[in-house]
Amino acid sequence: MSQPDHGHHRDPSSSAAAAEDPPTTTPPQPPVLSWPPDGEITRDWIRRLTSTLDWSSRHLRPSELPSILPPVLVQRLVLTASNILHKEPNFVKIEPGEAEGASSVVVVGDVHGQFHDVVFLLEDAGFPGEDRFFVFNGDYVDRGAWGLETFLMLLAWKIFLPNRVFLLRGNHESKYCTSMYGFEQEVMAKYGDQGQMVYRKFLRAFEDLPLASIIAGQVYTAHGGVFRSTETNPSKQPKGKKKKKSRKVISGETSGVLKMGSFDELAKARRTVLDPPWEGMNLIPGDVLWSDPSKNAGLAPNKDRGIGLLWGPDITDEFLKKNHLKLIIRSHEGPDARDKRDDLEGMDKGYTIDHVVDSGQLITVFSAPDYPQFQATEERYNNHGAYIVLNPPDYVTPVFRSFEAVRPRPKANPYYDFEDVLDSDEELDLQCMDPGSGSS
Repeated sequence: MSQPDHGHHRDPSSSAAAAEDPPTTTPPQPPVLSWPPDGEITRDWIRRLTSTLDWSSRHLRPSELPSILPPVLVQRLVLTASNILHKEPNFVKIEPGEAEGASSVVVVGDVHGQFHDVVFLLEDAGFPGEDRFFVFNGDYVDRGAWGLETFLMLLAWKIFLPNRVFLLRGNHESKYCTSMYGFEQEVMAKYGDQGQMVYRKFLRAFEDLPLASIIAGQVYTAHGGVFRSTETNPSKQPKGKKKKKSRKVISGETSGVLKMGSFDELAKARRTVLDPPWEGMNLIPGDVLWSDPSKNAGLAPNKDRGIGLLWGPDITDEFLKKNHLKLIIRSHEGPDARDKRDDLEGMDKGYTIDHVVDSGQLITVFSAPDYPQFQATEERYNNHGAYIVLNPPDYVTPVFRSFEAVRPRPKANPYYDFEDVLDSDEELDLQCMDPGSGSS
């Protein structure tokens, strides 16, 4: 495979998305946004939604957001998108080569409520359209102050272009993470008495998000990465006895040697759970969302996180070869997570190439620059964000685009105790997670 084109660093201060010198007068308040009269979301409507959300982030207190973005509109937008997402399979197959003309695919990593940086990314990459697909690897919310605005904008794009925009689930699209890292409190602060109802609609949308994608039959993308097999061959039955359909379940460290899972198993996994499970019969969603690569060979439980797996270059090679793929593009690890690992590169550029094997490559992409927005230490990571462009005809030579954060950010307060809360890459309080229930 040819070596990737590393692209160029992009500076938002030179783009239309950058914040310019503060105007002497406050721009007029935009009109209250309403659902399109004919029920059809358009590119112009999304443009008005985006500008309304940007204006409110700069000029309104959080509790005043409903004055221009009514809760009834938020709920209708989320439910409309959820109905589309619910019909998609666990892993979506994207065939950009079958589209009319040559279409590129933009792959985006974690964005974590950094709304203004996402707006810049869309402008810099070029908005979704007939000639440009987008695949988002999850983690739209938490940590940053504008998770609601970020996710709503992307859901609007999904409704408008359901076959061009693909939103995958991240580990933070869960009840546990959003209660720990700010999104639940953000919704409550912005929508008050109706906050719980709005939050429940978001939880349903999280459950409906697909887990992974296959691009052009060559590229696998998911938030965390690969996954284990949860089945073995059915045990033999004594002669004369009716053969049972039950299968042995592999769970955690007690199961012996872990084996890599198949796409058939991924397709059958139950994704509609508030918190992806760390034990039991339905481990695959937890693995897909929480796992990390390693330089050490093999497949093993991820003891640092307490959920998911660690996998080595040999597993990457096996996964690619078995599934006839050339690339794995995952996300999940920002500069804070990589700062604690000495076996992998840091996330300064917004991406790393973690495994280079005979069958292809494993890449991590992280799209939230200057992350996290709220940091307990005076010294910030000041990392770049990045996105990846895959171009025809084969889509296997990634072009990396790094960019800096939009500055200055509008002033905002955190929605979680960022000084004391556990990092998401540390061992979790698994008993607080709810792997068995739905949002309804």
